Amino acid sequence: MVELIISKDELVQMFINETIKDTNHGWLYENNKYINIAAIHEKDPKYVYDIADADFYKITSIETKV
Repeated sequence: MVELIISKDELVQMFINETIKDTNHGWLYENNKYINIAAIHEKDPKYVYDIADADFYKITSIETKV
């Protein structure tokens, strides 16, 4: 999985459609890959009070070792 940059609305829709699921082990993307979700803020970080309220988010896969 290559990293994705998506809007807040797209992220919410992915959870509604269950493209991303919240599990006991982390966020599962399309039932086969665990991911990280990072907020992308356009403001200076010292002025950001709510990390969950960003306009865009970056999704990256978590490398798993077998």
